Amino acid sequence: MPDAVVIGAGPNGLVAANLLADAGWSVEVLEEQSAPGGAVRHDREVHPDYVSDVFSSFYPLAAASPVLAGLRLDREGLRWSHAPYVLAHPLTDGSCALLGRNVEDTAAALSAFSPGDGEAWRELHRIWQRLRPDIL
Repeated sequence: MPDAVVIGAGPNGLVAANLLADAGWSVEVLEEQSAPGGAVRHDREVHPDYVSDVFSSFYPLAAASPVLAGLRLDREGLRWSHAPYVLAHPLTDGSCALLGRNVEDTAAALSAFSPGDGEAWRELHRIWQRLRPDIL
């Protein structure tokens, strides 16, 4: 009988199972789906050459997480991929709000999308800088 049973092989379940195993516990992970990953999976059902995210694909805090960093998943082959613009929200009129990898690129893109939004983004970034250590 294991010390712990983790229900679900999504990101949170797998991290919990890893932390328990690293602490010396015997762990059993149960998953309903045929593959682990939860909302972090992809498939090639559309076309063998096309990889499609099945669920969500934007994890800005995962790459910054001290818990995930502590698992040393880079030794197992984890490699984070970073696009120049991490998020786009196109509208039917052809305009598009973009979030970039740095404050000034994002502020410029948002100001072009809607005047004043760039400065609002800078203010949100200042708030994030203040709260970041406690959140992470």
